[in-house]
Amino acid sequence: MAAKKAERALVDEWRGILALHARTQCELDRALHQHGLCASDFEVLDVLAEGTCGYRVQEISDRVHLSQSALSRLIVRLEKGDLVERGTCVEDRRGVRVALTGKGRALHAEVLPVQRAVLTRMLRG
Repeated sequence: MAAKKAERALVDEWRGILALHARTQCELDRALHQHGLCASDFEVLDVLAEGTCGYRVQEISDRVHLSQSALSRLIVRLEKGDLVERGTCVEDRRGVRVALTGKGRALHAEVLPVQRAVLTRMLRG
């Protein structure tokens, strides 16, 4: 009986985490939409803003938890919007390095307080 109760508590905790994630993701999407972004777009911009010369696609994928194909499509969208640029990776000519453009860096700086406010409200409030 105690094992079942502990298992139920574990499952309830997991479902609570999933629900919080879903609510937060929806709030982020809503807040960022007026800036032409979704939460995943911003996450990629945010990761790229941490570096000075960009990151390999695989490094971005590991940090934003998107599949390689989903991330590739997202990068193409951001590139069409002149927010990121792709180039050959110096260390490995087969690799692709992605970096923010000036426009991407400016949009990230503009939207950063919006994203952080949503996170504060949803996760600390």
